[in-house]
Amino acid sequence: MKLVVIGAQWGDEGKGKIVDYLAEKAKVVVRYSGGANAGHTIVNGDKVYKLHLVPSGIVYPNSDVLLGHGVVIDPTQLFKELEGIKAQGLEWEGRVKISDRAHLVLPFHKELDLEMESKRIRPIGTTGRGIGIAYSLKAHRDNIRIGDLYDEGFYNSLDQEIRDYLDPYKKRMEPMVVNGAYYLNSIKDEDILFEGAQGTLLDLDNGTYPFVSSGYSCAGGSSVGTGMGPRAMDNVIGVFKAYSTRVGNGPFPSDIKEAGDGDLENLIREIGGEYGVTTGRARKCGYLDMVALKYACISNSLDSLVLTHLDVYDQMDEVKVCEFYEIDGKKTDEFPTRIDLLNSVKPVTRTFKGWKCDISKIKKYEDLPKEAREYIDYIEEYTGTPISIVSVGADRSCTFNRRDPWTKY
Repeated sequence: MKLVVIGAQWGDEGKGKIVDYLAEKAKVVVRYSGGANAGHTIVNGDKVYKLHLVPSGIVYPNSDVLLGHGVVIDPTQLFKELEGIKAQGLEWEGRVKISDRAHLVLPFHKELDLEMESKRIRPIGTTGRGIGIAYSLKAHRDNIRIGDLYDEGFYNSLDQEIRDYLDPYKKRMEPMVVNGAYYLNSIKDEDILFEGAQGTLLDLDNGTYPFVSSGYSCAGGSSVGTGMGPRAMDNVIGVFKAYSTRVGNGPFPSDIKEAGDGDLENLIREIGGEYGVTTGRARKCGYLDMVALKYACISNSLDSLVLTHLDVYDQMDEVKVCEFYEIDGKKTDEFPTRIDLLNSVKPVTRTFKGWKCDISKIKKYEDLPKEAREYIDYIEEYTGTPISIVSVGADRSCTFNRRDPWTKY
């Protein structure tokens, strides 16, 4: 079984928790895109793991993890992260593998990233981690792949400054390096979990360009970034929050603050802990954007959805969603391509009655309050996509299935 998990909003949807929840069954968890700009928080009892590069499945001692060739790898961040999780009691040696086709992020990439951002007419809001520069050089055919480190002729042709930086990491990484496509082919009959980075609306092609990431966040990236073809994938599930958030610049059609509900934005941010794992930046909060969510379902051919952070609404009298966009006085349920149109959106909202109780201990859909079930039923009907998993709290245990995502339907 090959299961793909992607973000169905602007990232920060809770993918890390859901991958962790699903990874117990997986032989290998594969990261297929992005770099150290991603941030996943895993809560397991009294242990909290903050991951950026390493796939979330690392917390399961019986699972291996692979950084696919669509990932751009910062060696300093990688080993800092590995040392951190080892200090928390996780043994990773022999379990972390890196595709030899993956590209490197070097120190000068980060410097150039910040310099270019400072000169942009329309700043993107980059994390400054050098991700975009590494992808740009990759497309320009001027970057360095992991496998190139072991081509002595190529390696010796590099500037001394680059070799001085890479020398301490070259030997440490060597036992981890594999030919990703052949490695995955060798375990093709096992259960494999593919983990995306960021979210659909930050995808280079499908997102709100140019306010996007430089990698592929959509489901297609699971093939492009790993070497396992699209016909091998069995299920694609999209993770979304009960509301919307966005970090950095770019359009945000369902922005609560812009709609005049600034106090609600602050409340959601504090209850939901809506601050970036990587940057610590406060996230903009908005109503659940149904137009954008349906677009994510369409552009990823999602088999099902995963709803997270439902508990954030526990104490609220009412819950609003953005049901349509109003653009130039006309109502639409289509997600526009143009940034000017997205920036001009007036959210047309629909209000649901709140459930006003703690749902964090609930273990099945039927036990949710009627109001919460009505909210879920509405989302399914609007998107035409079933919700297979519901998360009602930060801990791994605060999650339940409505249908088994490891089963092909």
